[in-house]
Amino acid sequence: MVDVRGQYLNIKEEVDTAIQEVIDSCAFINGPKVKSFKANLESYLKVNHVIPCANGTDALQIALMAFGLKPGDEVIVPAFTYVATAEVIALLGLTPVMVDVDPYTFNVTADIVKAAITTKTKAVVPVHLFGQVTGDMEEIMELAEEHNFFVIEDNAQAIGADFRAKDGSVHKSGTIGHIGCTSFYPSKNLGCYGDGGAIFTNDEKIGVNIQKIANHGQVKKYHHDVIGCNSRLDSIQAAILDAKLKRLDQYCAARETAASYYDDKLSGIEGLSTPVREKRSSHVFHQYTLREHTGRRDELKNYLKEKGIPSMVYYPVPLYHQEAFKHYAPNINLAVTEQLCREVISLPIHTEMNYEMQDVIIEAVKSFYE
Repeated sequence: MVDVRGQYLNIKEEVDTAIQEVIDSCAFINGPKVKSFKANLESYLKVNHVIPCANGTDALQIALMAFGLKPGDEVIVPAFTYVATAEVIALLGLTPVMVDVDPYTFNVTADIVKAAITTKTKAVVPVHLFGQVTGDMEEIMELAEEHNFFVIEDNAQAIGADFRAKDGSVHKSGTIGHIGCTSFYPSKNLGCYGDGGAIFTNDEKIGVNIQKIANHGQVKKYHHDVIGCNSRLDSIQAAILDAKLKRLDQYCAARETAASYYDDKLSGIEGLSTPVREKRSSHVFHQYTLREHTGRRDELKNYLKEKGIPSMVYYPVPLYHQEAFKHYAPNINLAVTEQLCREVISLPIHTEMNYEMQDVIIEAVKSFYE
C-alpha cells in the first residue's frame, strides 16, 4: 500500500546523517532537532505554535484537554473515521456524538454538524479524511462562534493540503480551526520511522496550555499547574521528519499525479466510483479510495489479493457498531456511513509509484469487471 522503503532510499544519505548527528549529540529528548523541526513546521504551516508530541492520538487527547471540557460535555465526530478520533473523547469522559458524512467527499458538512448541536455541545472534530480538507470549514467555524464550541481539526491524513477560503486566501489544513492535530505514523504523507504527532494553533493562550499539558502540566520544572501527561516527539524522529518536511509538497504532488492517472483509467468502469474532490481544498491522497456499487467490494478485494495486489478497507465498521461505542448511540443508523462501510476500497498509492506499477493494478481492477 505504501513504499516506505523506496522513499527512504531516495533520502537515505540525508536521513542517516541526521540520525547519526542525534546519536553523536546524545540529545535524544527535546534536543536541537526537535526545536528545528518545530520551527520549520510552523513556517510551513504559517501557524504561530506547533507542539510536537508522541503520536496522533495523544495530539487529539491533549487538544481536548486544553479546553477544560467536563465529563458529559458533547463532542461531535464523524462516525466514518478511524477509532482514535472518538476514542480520546470517550477516554476523557466526554460524550462522542457520532454523525454522518457527505457521500462523495466522506467529510462532515456544516448542515450535518448544525443538526447535531445541543446545549451540551462543546467541540466538533472534523476529520479531513483520505487527504482533503473538510469543505465547510468556514461555515463550521461560524457555527462554533454562534454556539460557543471549539473546533479541533483531525489532520492526520491531510497534512500539506491547501484550503481556499471565500475571500481567496489559502490556508494549510489543520490551521483553520482552534486547534489542528496530526500523526507522523510511518505510512502518513509526512511520516517518521516510529511514532510521532503534533498539535498546532494560532492562539497564544491555547498554545501555552497545550505545551503545559504535554509536559506533565508544568511550565517551570517540578511546578505542576494542571494534570497533564508525558507526550513528546524524540529527537531522532524529529530529524527524520525535518528531512521529509522540505519534500512534503513534492510528495503531495506525486500522490496527486498517481491519483489523476487512476482517475483517467478507472473512471469508465460501471459500478465503480473514483474519488470526488472538495471544491475548496486540494487533495493530497493519503488514500485513493473507490466506491464499489455492485455489492462485490469484498470479492474485488479478494480478487486483487489473489493477483498479489494489496488493497484496504477504510473503514469496514461504523464507530457506533464497535463494541466500545455501542452504548453511546444504541439506536443510531446513519445511511451514508453504513453504505460507505459496505462500498469503499482503497488502492495502493505512494510517493514512489509510477505508471508501470499502476497499470498492473488498473488492469487487475478492469479484468474483475470484464
